[in-house]
Amino acid sequence: MEFVTYEVKGQVGIVTINRPKALNALNSQVLDELNEAFDAVDINEVRCLILTGAGEKSFVAGADIGEMSTLSKAEGEAFGKKGNDLFLKIESFPIPVIAAVNGFALGGGCEISLACDFRIASENSIFGQPEVGLGITPGFGGTQRLARAVGTGMAKQMIYGARNIKSDEALRIGLVNQVVALEELMPTVEKIAAGIAKNAPIAVRNCKKAINEGMQVDIEKAVEIEEKLFGDCFETADQRYGMEFFLDKNKEKVKEPFKNC
Repeated sequence: MEFVTYEVKGQVGIVTINRPKALNALNSQVLDELNEAFDAVDINEVRCLILTGAGEKSFVAGADIGEMSTLSKAEGEAFGKKGNDLFLKIESFPIPVIAAVNGFALGGGCEISLACDFRIASENSIFGQPEVGLGITPGFGGTQRLARAVGTGMAKQMIYGARNIKSDEALRIGLVNQVVALEELMPTVEKIAAGIAKNAPIAVRNCKKAINEGMQVDIEKAVEIEEKLFGDCFETADQRYGMEFFLDKNKEKVKEPFKNC
């Protein structure tokens, strides 16, 4: 792949958008390569993913305006679908995906970060949906996920006004979970990812599925989803081992890593 790299550190995978000369802007090729990278992840070996951008200036500065500028209505809708299909894949990916946001996260960059489970940002990060200033709407889920993340009023203010916000305000409104110095971003996110990866993988996956699916339905349906996924954890080796270790008062054995079973 030309613009996307993928590496594995232990049980953590790192997907990097590597187009720094264009501030990691999303064109059709980048979207295709990201799709390919996520398809290549072995979820039996990797238990958590990190998504980031190359360089120190930009996570993803947005969709590629040069490519979008000549699109017809039909082509514009198709481009939106390409992005939305990918972002839905990221959002529903079986294992957690953490956005490590370094610098600009504008337009499609803000949107792809919102498709991740949560966001850790560097102090120089800037978030925004500037599309109305370009004569278009957000097209990769921004009108939907931003409102779900920060509330409709704040999302409308940001989107209608094409207003960018810095990392401290992104933290205040709940758009990001944590803000750290740029040089501490990847070490911090890798530590968080490793902490997730050491837990029972079936349980973590089921928690993600329960939260994501439960948020789309009323509470009665949501707890039914939880009940089924809760029950699904039983009779697994991880459930048996985790509870046996907890109940072992002597703790004679050193706790072993959970397995994917």
